[in-house]
Amino acid sequence: MSEHEDLMRPDGKVNAIDTDYQVGQDNIALKIGPFGLDIHNRVFLISGISVILFVILTLIFQQPAQAFFVNLRNTLTSNLDWFFLSAGNVFVLLCLGIMISPLGRVRIGGTEATPDFSYLGWFAMLFAAGMGIGLMFYGVSEPLSHFTAAFGGTSMEGGLRTDWAPLGAAAGDAEAAIRLGMAATIFHWGLHPWAIYAIMALGLAIFSFNKGLPLTVRSIFYPIFGERIWGWPGHIIDILAIFATLFGLATSLGIGASQAAAGFNYLFGLPAGNLTQVLLVIGITAIALVSVLAGLHAGVKRLSEVNMILATALLLFIIIAGPTLAILTGFWQNLWAYVQQLPALSSPIGREDSNFAQGWTAFYWAWWISWSPFVGMFIARVSRGRSVREFIICVLLIPSSVCVLWMTAFGTTAIEQVLSLDYQAAATADLPLQLFAMLDIMPLAQLASALAIILVIIFFVTSSDSGSLVIDTIAAGGKVDAPKVQRVFWCTFEGLVAIALILGGGLAALQAMAVSTGLPFTIIMLLACYSLVVGLISEPKAK
Repeated sequence: MSEHEDLMRPDGKVNAIDTDYQVGQDNIALKIGPFGLDIHNRVFLISGISVILFVILTLIFQQPAQAFFVNLRNTLTSNLDWFFLSAGNVFVLLCLGIMISPLGRVRIGGTEATPDFSYLGWFAMLFAAGMGIGLMFYGVSEPLSHFTAAFGGTSMEGGLRTDWAPLGAAAGDAEAAIRLGMAATIFHWGLHPWAIYAIMALGLAIFSFNKGLPLTVRSIFYPIFGERIWGWPGHIIDILAIFATLFGLATSLGIGASQAAAGFNYLFGLPAGNLTQVLLVIGITAIALVSVLAGLHAGVKRLSEVNMILATALLLFIIIAGPTLAILTGFWQNLWAYVQQLPALSSPIGREDSNFAQGWTAFYWAWWISWSPFVGMFIARVSRGRSVREFIICVLLIPSSVCVLWMTAFGTTAIEQVLSLDYQAAATADLPLQLFAMLDIMPLAQLASALAIILVIIFFVTSSDSGSLVIDTIAAGGKVDAPKVQRVFWCTFEGLVAIALILGGGLAALQAMAVSTGLPFTIIMLLACYSLVVGLISEPKAK
C-alpha cells in the first residue's frame, strides 16, 4: 500500500479536493491569463513554448534534423526493444489480473452509478476509438510485408528493404506464411495496444469519477505522490503526457498526409512529394480548426459518425468484392494463429527476429503508449457506470475484434492477389501507395480509392480535433470547457509539428518522435499500474 493511502477517505474519495479544484496550491489553480486564456500556467507555458521551439528549429535545420531523427529511432528501438515488449506484457497481464479478481466488481463512478450510454452506443464509440489513420495505412502493407518476409522475400520498412521475418520464416510454405504474417499483424493491433489504452482510461476514470480529482493524467498518481501531484511531480507528468500525445498524433497525421498524397497521385496524377503532403496538412488542419470552433457535438461528433459509416462501407466492399470465403474463414484461422504465436511474439528475450521486434513491435508499442492519454481520456469519458470487469472485457475485445476483421479483410485480399492472380503491384509499391495498388484491380477501383482518401482525411480531422481537446484538457489542469482559442492553438501546432517532421525526415522522423516521447511515458504508465491497483483496492465493491 502507498504511504499516502491514509489521504483517502473510507468511501474512496480524496480528502484534499473539492469541486472547485482549489487544493491550497497556487501552482495548480486554473487561472485566466492574457488573451482570454484559461490555463494551468506552468504546464501550458512549458509545453507550448517547447513545441514552438521544436517546430522552428526543425524547420531551420532540416538536413541535420533528418539524420538526427533516423539515428534516434534506430538507437532507441535497437537498444530498448526488450523494455517496450516487457512493458506491453505488464499491461496485458495487469488487465487480465484485475478482470478476474474482486477488483473487477468496482463500478466506475461509484456503486450507484449507471451507464451514460447503451451497450450499442458504447460499443460504437469503442469501435470509433479503434479506427484510425493507422488502419488505413497499415491495413494492406503490414500483412503483406509480414507474409512476404515469412514466405522468403523482402519487406518494406521505413522506406528501406530489409531481409527479416517475424519468428524466423516459413520459406516456401504459403499457408504457414499467411498465418504467421497475420498473427504478427494482429499482435500489433490486438490485446497489447488495447491493454495500454485500458490502463490509462481506467486510471483516468477511477481517479476522476470515483475519487473526485480533475480529469488529467497527474490525478492517477495521487496514491504515489499525494499532495505533491499539485507541484512539480504532477507538472512533469502532465507535460510528458502532452508531448506524448502531440507527437503520437503528429505521427498519425504525417502518415495520413503521405497516404492521401499517394491517393491523389493515383487518382489525379498529382505529385506525392513533400510539397503536396505539406499542403494537405495545412488544408486538413484548416478543416479541423473549423471543427474545433463548431464544438465537440457539432464538429467532431458528426464527423466521427460519418467516418464510421464510410469505414463500414469500405470494409464491406472489400469483403464482398474481395475473396469473401477466404476472408471469413481467415478471420477465425488468423485469431487461432495469433493465440498460438502470442507467447513467442511477446517474448522480450532470445529473439532471433531482432529486426521485426525492433523495427515493428518496439515502434508500435511506443506509438500506442504515446496515444494512450488521447484514447484513454476518450474511453474514460464514455465509460462511467460500467463495472471494471465489463470495462476491461469490452475495451480489450470489441476494438481488437474490429481490428482483426479489418486486417484480415485487407491483408487477405492483398495476399490473394499475389498468390492467385500473380499481381505484384501492391507488394512492390511504396507503403503509402499499397492500399491504392490493391484497389486498382478490384471493381469500382476509382470510387473505392476516392472513398479511402475521404476516410483518411476525415480520420485526420477527427484525430486533430479530438487530440486538441485532450491536450488542452491536460494543459488546463483537467478542465474540460477551456476557451476554444486554446484548442485552436494546439490544433494549429499539431499540424505544424507534422509539417516539421515531414520536412525533417519523413516517416523515419515521425516514428522517431513517437518512440522518443513514448519512452519516458512508458515509465509513467508502469507507475500508473501500481497507482491504479491502490486506487481500486480503496474502492467499495459492487455485489
